[in-house]
Formats: sequence, structure tokens, C-alpha cells
Amino acid sequence: MKAALQNYRARMRRVLDYIDRHLDGDLDLETLSRVAAFSKFHFHRQFAATFGLSVHRYVQLARMKRASYRLAYRDVQDVTEIAMDAGYDAPDAFARAFRQRFGQSPSSFRKSPGWGPWLAAFGPLDNARSKLMQKTFTTDDVTIRDVPSTPVAIMEHRGDPATLGATIQRFIAWRKAAGLHPKTSPTFNVWRSERRPASPAEYSEDLCVGTDQPIEANGEEIKAGVIPGGRCAVLRVVGYTDNLEPAALYLYRDWLPASGEETRDFPIYCQRLSFFPEVPEHEAVAELFLPLK
Repeated sequence: MKAALQNYRARMRRVLDYIDRHLDGDLDLETLSRVAAFSKFHFHRQFAATFGLSVHRYVQLARMKRASYRLAYRDVQDVTEIAMDAGYDAPDAFARAFRQRFGQSPSSFRKSPGWGPWLAAFGPLDNARSKLMQKTFTTDDVTIRDVPSTPVAIMEHRGDPATLGATIQRFIAWRKAAGLHPKTSPTFNVWRSERRPASPAEYSEDLCVGTDQPIEANGEEIKAGVIPGGRCAVLRVVGYTDNLEPAALYLYRDWLPASGEETRDFPIYCQRLSFFPEVPEHEAVAELFLPLK
């Protein structure tokens, strides 16, 4: 029974991976049932039973998530191109669907995203992905690495995590203006609070980009800092890197007590190695660093 269940989940995971890779393509029921090697007469019910939403809605949400990321964080694409990539024949149809889901037009969202409705709209998609995409980590997944010190430019986010998207948007715009491209300047997140503190106002995270060049703030609240070097337990996470809490919990709850190691006086942090939507969501890569003595 266990082997059969693992096989079933692997086939469903294969479907999600296929959707991620082919958001621009024809993701009809027959194609996806063939990817899963299930009968097309039953696949839509199997998918809904597993993930809590229909195949059609899952695909719609996945396409709309990529479109919203491109609108908020990638200003090089115009709205018409984004609409076509999201599967709409015309910008007007895309705009109507976008407004219905988020309460804003695409152009308004690009200028000033309403992150509260955005988070609520993608709750069902995130819940669906977490059912199968969350990995069970083992000690073999953790390596101990000597990490060099990295000078960074820091934009702090303090307050409700629901507004983090706005800080990310400003951070991306600032680093573009500063010429700090992710391919040449590494990206880090440093967590200085719990992911869900008792009060949302207590949430604290630093958005960082590696650079040893003089920093020009250009009107933003940017400061210089250093991610200190030293020994770190490193855990690589591939796919769905929006939520790294399961990986962090594994390091703290399971790996650390069994390792005999002790933590250093610096918060847990991650380096983003590849990003959605530049790569399909299941190919995004992040490394989590737990500083050790």
C-alpha cells in the first residue's frame, strides 16, 4: 500500500511539474491525464480529490500567478504580452479576469499591487502545491560548509508579512537602478523573526544583495552590512521556495539536536539561486544557511 501511494503521488507530482513547464502551452484534460498515466474519464476527479480544486482552476491560478509576478516585478514585458502568455486571446479578457480576481486592473496592480487580495487569491494554489511538493528532509540533505563573509546592501522589511511584496517590489527596482543583477550579485533573505510572530507587526526580514561597491540609496532606505563568514549547516531546497519554513523547522527541530552542533549568534538566512518566474516554479532553488560555532 505504501509503495502504491508513493507511486500515485509521484504521478500527480509529475502533472504539477508538467503544468509549471508548459504554462504557455495547451494544458487540456487529455494531455494532463496522459502525463499522469490515468484515464481521462477519471483524472479530473482524482486531481480535485488530491488537491482540493479542479485541473482547470489550478491551471488558471498558476498562469495568473506568473502573470502577477511579471506585472509586479518584471517591468520589461507589456500587459498584452503577459495576457497572451496567461492564455488570454485579448488584453481586455485578461484585464476583466484579473480585476475579478484581485480587484485591480493589471496596470493598476503593476503600479501599486494590493497584496492582501493577492495572497487570498492564491491560497488555494499554495495549499494544493503543499500537499505533494513538501519534501521530507534527511541528514544526507545537510552539508556543513565554511562560508566567506559577504558585504551586502540591505533593505529592511519591518511589519506585517502580508505587505512584504511591496518591499520586494521596491528592492528589485532599486537593485536594477544600481546595476546589481541577480546573475552577478547574489540575493539573500535574512530572517530576524518567526515566519508568523504573535503580532504581524513584529515580523522582521532583511532583503540583501551582495556587493562591495559604494551604495547609493536613490531615495530608498538602504544600508550597508555584512553576512558574516563561518561554519554553516546548509540545506538546499528545490521547487516551491516561497515557503522555506519546513526546511528551517527540519534544521532546528531534527538536524540540530542530533548533530551535537551549536548555533552562532546570527539569524538563519537563505541565498536565492534561481527565481520564479525566470524558471518554472518547481525549478526554483534556494539554500538555507544555519550559522554554527
